[in-house]
Amino acid sequence: AIVHTGATSSFAEMIRNGYVDVLLAGNALAVHDVEYALFGTSLGIDVATGIAKPGGHRNHMAAINEIMKAGSLKEAVRKGILKSGIFYECIKNNVQFVLAGSIRDDGPIPDVITDIVEAQKMYREALKGANIVLMLSTMLHSIAVGNMLPSTVKVIAVDINQAALTKLLDRGTGQAIGIVSDVGTFLPLLNQNLKELVKNYK
Repeated sequence: AIVHTGATSSFAEMIRNGYVDVLLAGNALAVHDVEYALFGTSLGIDVATGIAKPGGHRNHMAAINEIMKAGSLKEAVRKGILKSGIFYECIKNNVQFVLAGSIRDDGPIPDVITDIVEAQKMYREALKGANIVLMLSTMLHSIAVGNMLPSTVKVIAVDINQAALTKLLDRGTGQAIGIVSDVGTFLPLLNQNLKELVKNYK
């Protein structure tokens, strides 16, 4: 949803500015991010205009193939194939990311951990010491993460679907906030407010 709704640049800027310590996601976020970085589309739809690009239906698989050929997201950055986006910023700024696999994944790209038990272990390890977790429009990964968190960790869940938020927040945490919003609206506003806070602080 982050890529589909045009929030990639805002989230990438937040990573670049040091607001993200670890990113937990799946194959889809990485593949859509790469497709957008290489072709400006998400599932063949031009993100800037909302119009389907001729032949754009191929872009999704082309993005997967480019990462397969490179060997990994990191290698794609090193080789100059991937020059922007969420995972580009993670790699350039040494922000850890863990991609958990699923039976529905297309590809998946080499960075995805297809052993779900191993992926769960890596998620749990990455969450050690977390004080706040922002869950962005991915109910399945968010519920999985919620089940790994101590009740003392503050959780902020953002989803366009209020029913999804109810599921996310009902995980036993004592500090949960639900925001019913399009993530494409939420992330640019959050990023803008963070920049204003820094500006006012200086």
